[in-house]
Amino acid sequence: MSRFSLALAIAVSVSAASLPVAAQTKAPLNPQSDPFVLKAGSTFSAAGSSKTPPVDKELFEWPQRPSRIAGELLEAQKLINDNYLDAKKLKSPDMTKSAVAGMLQVLDPHSNFYDALEWKELLDEQRSGYTGIGATISTFARDGQVSTYVISTWPASPAARAGLKFGDRIVAINGEQMSEKEIDLVRDKIRGPMGTSFRMMVERASTNRIETLEIKRGRVPQPSIPDAYLLRPGIGYIELSEGFNYTTDDEFEKAMRELKAQGMKSLILDLRGNGGGIVDQAVKVAERFLPAGRLILTQRGRSRVDNRIWRSTNTNAEQMPLVVLVDENTASASEIVAGAFQDDDRAIIVGEKTFGKGLVQSVIDLPGKTGVTLTTARYLTPSGRSIQRDYTNLDLYDYFNHKTSGPTIGRTYFEARTITDRKVFGGDGVQPDDVVTREELTEQRLSLIDPIFQFAREVVSGRVSGLEDNRMRDRTFGSRVTPSDFPVSDRLLSEFNSFALKSKNVSPTVLTSEASFIRLRLRYYIVMASFGAVSANQVLNEDDPQVAKAVEALPRSAQLTQRAAKARQK
Repeated sequence: MSRFSLALAIAVSVSAASLPVAAQTKAPLNPQSDPFVLKAGSTFSAAGSSKTPPVDKELFEWPQRPSRIAGELLEAQKLINDNYLDAKKLKSPDMTKSAVAGMLQVLDPHSNFYDALEWKELLDEQRSGYTGIGATISTFARDGQVSTYVISTWPASPAARAGLKFGDRIVAINGEQMSEKEIDLVRDKIRGPMGTSFRMMVERASTNRIETLEIKRGRVPQPSIPDAYLLRPGIGYIELSEGFNYTTDDEFEKAMRELKAQGMKSLILDLRGNGGGIVDQAVKVAERFLPAGRLILTQRGRSRVDNRIWRSTNTNAEQMPLVVLVDENTASASEIVAGAFQDDDRAIIVGEKTFGKGLVQSVIDLPGKTGVTLTTARYLTPSGRSIQRDYTNLDLYDYFNHKTSGPTIGRTYFEARTITDRKVFGGDGVQPDDVVTREELTEQRLSLIDPIFQFAREVVSGRVSGLEDNRMRDRTFGSRVTPSDFPVSDRLLSEFNSFALKSKNVSPTVLTSEASFIRLRLRYYIVMASFGAVSANQVLNEDDPQVAKAVEALPRSAQLTQRAAKARQK
């Protein structure tokens, strides 16, 4: 994985969301505790389905005497402490965590153990927020040196209150130099308990001066729906990318109401990157578009409490044309939504094959404020298909990074039928109706990322001329960006070319062949600097082939919905 793609994967925010673990919540072990969350490259867990977050409490009293398993663990730990060469360097909590996690991972990739810090961070995210500073960071090279930069801050967050801005370079944290450090380490230095403070030395993008800031960590809201707007007249777009948490249904209701007031007649629901979450919230989103009585999800487990069926109770379901965007990081609860819509022929699914996570975990509190997620059931889409991918011959890295062995790539495991008798397949995620892949970052484009960012940093700091269109200056943070806003002029592009040629990694040929990519990315970063990540992502949507295909598929979705309605009446 390249440095740039790694940054994209883990630098979404300095938060629980960027941890190498899933986002889940603590919940009692009962029939209401099923569903699931994925974070790419990590693991899953279940989440409670109650409207409000569950209180922290132990599930049961532990026995006075250790069990056989506990006794064997203690015996092994004593043996190691008494005989291992470097026993003095060992930490008992780390050994315990590794032992328990190892046992669980023998079962399946989604059963796991979380220490106290991980557990708290998982709880925070499922409660629609996290403890941190509310900044997005990423790494870029300048003059051959790789550093971590602030890309965006969340409004009213500790980072915003401290005055962190786009392009500020993180020099040191609590006196430790951060240049050339891995972004994981920088992130871990920034994270910490609620209310604690740390010192961050930054090089200001605006002045290139070094300043030291005192930042207090706090709770940062993290809504399920970062953005909702009209892509074009009558066509709504809702980005449901941050998982299904306790506020998702309320957020969705608000977004639908506001878009309808603006004239929305059809909808594109973007589930790309949505790793799942609380199942009843996913069901509530699905049943907004499915009429009463329609099956949404079936769950099958060993015990009666793990066998459940969810049906829509909506007697006034939405009839508007619907297209759903998915990708390989659309997982778990978000696959429930996509699978239910596909099986009932309620939406056209566009994008790439989803992750393929159909196992259900129960969440179990443990002493010491730690926790375990244990697979107790699997879920099935309305047509009866399981979408769980095969993991039996893959290690965890290959499984979570889709490194499927050659003979099984693209294999369909079993066939099912939708309500209008369309053919769909199980055993390998949700296959889109219209497969559209995103454009990959080629080596040529990767070579342009660092100079584009560094040049944008100069532009927003007022050190580059050529900005003839200043119509966005009076906009507020998070403003809607239209295709005509802030075009990158030929003059500004020429200034960039001169800037980029100073780098030995960029050739004049690449600058000519990738002019469109350069314009898009320059505009993306400049909008990011002025109005944040939400507005910047609107810029990328304008040139997104998957979004374009979704718009094109809306008339077909309307026709499919009509055919499905007739099929239900037979």
